[in-house]
Amino acid sequence: MGANDYGYYRTSIFMAMFVGYTLYYFNRKTFSFVMPSLMQEITLDKDDLGMITSSQSLAYAISKFISGVLSDQLSARFLFSIGLCSVGAINIIFSGSSSVSVFSGLWFLNGLGQGLGWPPCGKILRKWFEPSQFGTWWAILSCSMNLAGSLGPIVATLMAESYSWRTTLFLSGSACVATSAFCLLLIKNQPSDVGLANIEPGAKKGKGDASSDDSTLKEFLLTPYLWVLSLGYLVVFGVKTACTDWGQLFLIQDKGQTVLMGSSFMSALEIGGLIGSIAAGYLSDRAVAKQGLSINGNPRHGLLLSMMAGMCVSMYLFRVTVTPDSSSVWILSLGAIFGFSAYGPVALFGVIANESAPSNYCGTSHAIVALMANVGGFLSGLPFSTIAKYHGWNTAFWVAEITCIITTVCFFLLRNVRTKMGRVPKKED
Repeated sequence: MGANDYGYYRTSIFMAMFVGYTLYYFNRKTFSFVMPSLMQEITLDKDDLGMITSSQSLAYAISKFISGVLSDQLSARFLFSIGLCSVGAINIIFSGSSSVSVFSGLWFLNGLGQGLGWPPCGKILRKWFEPSQFGTWWAILSCSMNLAGSLGPIVATLMAESYSWRTTLFLSGSACVATSAFCLLLIKNQPSDVGLANIEPGAKKGKGDASSDDSTLKEFLLTPYLWVLSLGYLVVFGVKTACTDWGQLFLIQDKGQTVLMGSSFMSALEIGGLIGSIAAGYLSDRAVAKQGLSINGNPRHGLLLSMMAGMCVSMYLFRVTVTPDSSSVWILSLGAIFGFSAYGPVALFGVIANESAPSNYCGTSHAIVALMANVGGFLSGLPFSTIAKYHGWNTAFWVAEITCIITTVCFFLLRNVRTKMGRVPKKED
């Protein structure tokens, strides 16, 4: 079995996960996509809409954490496929329902199924791709969300207008169920499942690294770097979410810009984010290929710190330089730069958490840092808006900016700590 065999399986497995996760994300957002058509048939007020969407968000946060832990204990391909099938089945049932309580219950179950999607992907990518390729493929796979998020509203709206919102949900759910069967057939957990030699991520040949896979949960959880990553991710994701959720309002209410400029700013931010994610994966992979992974420090740290610094600078310029007379090119450039600088670290924190953990806890590692990111996302909501309510948007964004600067400085000072989580191979004195 040669390189061609690895290439065949890598291609088929990656394509199955890409199509599968695109459908995961599309079916996470179908209610939002068909909401205008649905509300023409069924009367829903803002509280009803909030209850339905919030029930899914709560379930997703819980499920993604549990799924990360389960992906270390159970078959990742089964988790991914079962989750996709259940999400599809729930959309099909939703298409035949008409009451708010049933909608909320089903969308909570949808959130539980959604959480089974991404953690198995990270586990499978680590098993199939070398450390010097891992970040790039992680970033490209995450583009499935951008694809579904950008094309989804158009496809769903056209289908709802041509047929109905019920038909749209039924067909998208059926596509999920059918694709889940293909995913179960095509995805393999690791090379040894098809008779190929397993790839040891970041490991050097020798008995020392085998012991790292035997790390206990206590050894893994007591690694300081796990919590350094978690806190860094909490702040970066919180600041990113604050800017994406509130940046448009800040522009309109404080900076005297038009609604059109506000929405254009958000589009520029998302485009910058897409490019930033892929660039972060590719460029940091080149650093890993050149330097290799070691016990202390991580070759991805240099790019991570540069992008975090880019977040701080672009936020400062956005807060200080934008006025009612600012050119649209300058505002859109700042949006694109912030998106590039913010989405890159979001991708890198996930990659680093996965590859730094012992292989028997890589799913758990990602689950913990992702949970902390969700805490950051929560803090960017009500607490952030409360600061803005009493002290203005400028002060709220200044607080986010200072928090990001302090975190970047701390991460710089801790960049060479022991990054190998769990048990460290013993060296002869």
